[in-house]
Amino acid sequence: MSDQISCFKAYDIRGRIPDQLNVDIAYRIGRAYVDFLAPAVVVVGYDIRLTSRELSDALIAGLIDGGVDVINIGQCGTEEVYFATSHLKADGGIVVTASHNPRDYNGMKLVREESKPISGDSGLNDIKRLAELNDFADAEVKGSILQQDTKPDYIKHLLGYVDVQALAPLKIVCNAGNGGAGPIIDLLQGNLPFEFIKLHHTADGNFPNGVPNPLLVENRQPTIDAIEANDADLAIAWDGDFDRCFFFDADGRFIEGYYIVGLLAQVFLEKHPGAGIVHDPRLTWNTIEIVEANGGNAILCKTGHAFIKERMRAEDAVYGGEMSAHHYFKDFFYCDSGMVPWLLVAELMGAQRKSLSELVNERMAAFPASGEINNTIDDPAQLIETIEQTYIGQADQVDHTDGLSMSFGDWRFNVRMSNTEPLVRLNVESRGDEDLMRTRTEELLKLIKS
Repeated sequence: MSDQISCFKAYDIRGRIPDQLNVDIAYRIGRAYVDFLAPAVVVVGYDIRLTSRELSDALIAGLIDGGVDVINIGQCGTEEVYFATSHLKADGGIVVTASHNPRDYNGMKLVREESKPISGDSGLNDIKRLAELNDFADAEVKGSILQQDTKPDYIKHLLGYVDVQALAPLKIVCNAGNGGAGPIIDLLQGNLPFEFIKLHHTADGNFPNGVPNPLLVENRQPTIDAIEANDADLAIAWDGDFDRCFFFDADGRFIEGYYIVGLLAQVFLEKHPGAGIVHDPRLTWNTIEIVEANGGNAILCKTGHAFIKERMRAEDAVYGGEMSAHHYFKDFFYCDSGMVPWLLVAELMGAQRKSLSELVNERMAAFPASGEINNTIDDPAQLIETIEQTYIGQADQVDHTDGLSMSFGDWRFNVRMSNTEPLVRLNVESRGDEDLMRTRTEELLKLIKS
């Protein structure tokens, strides 16, 4: 008999502390990772949550009992483990984090050599099975632990994405949400001509200002207030492990990640003519139009970091973006970063002498979008089938790359099941007609709720 472990998800590990994830399970995950991957050297880091250090210690104990040498980079963001794994040419990396989940949650994200993701279809289920069996033989020689500070090299790498000397002196509100972004802003600050207004800057796993998740509308007001109070040029907010960043313009308007994807696609195509740009299927028209207008190759890919990274490698794409504010870069080992995007946007604002609103307003008007709307549904698969049958006679195009996408000439939608929850996620966009977009969104929501 083997114990059932419930914290393994489609792309990573997340669960409540201590019933779904605890030090015993963390140790077993370490042992299982060794048995699955047979690595010699593994990078380990942990986020700012109150339980992350002890889970990291247990994980490391499992790794070294399996004979693996561990490079412990300490408290960090998820992308720092991605960076260190490739930069140090380690055989794998694990970060202890639960990103934007509630305070009583924690988890892990796992990669192998070259920071390639380990997800459900590339080994995570095997690691789960081995952890549940809990049948491990100790290595003849235990591994060692090396404490290493990779932040200086990581900061140098980040600064390599922009021409620092050409940056305009912007006033930027930065809201770390008491997550891990604050220390990185402090390290970058001396190299940049920006004035930072720091909000909820101190890392604190108690999350005194709420869980760091800028997608929650109720979490945005402090950022908006700080923009107005300081007459800032823009604002950036991060989730807890800062692998996603979110933008606000000088008027305090939240800019959907969809339009940032188009903006960054244009930046990379100017530097890399004809390159591939990978995007998800939820909202597409703006991205495709920008990529094609700039001579690039727009590549549709299923939603999710593991799928995007795999497709980028296969296509040798220079950039990949999801409307959920995950941005992936070939030069960042095909991984997502929450620091690279805002540096590039700030550089673009200075180079074009435009505000963020001036950079995105035209595109937002050309392709108004609903933003992602989530609904809890008992039978998501049946609902999606019902929606398809309802609209099939009207649709110009139907696509099942990820859930259901249907296009109708002047509007389109995507509806898909969550990978981790009993949710249906809806996105709607139109060609230059906000009223049509809103009408069709309400129509679909009525069908979903009925």
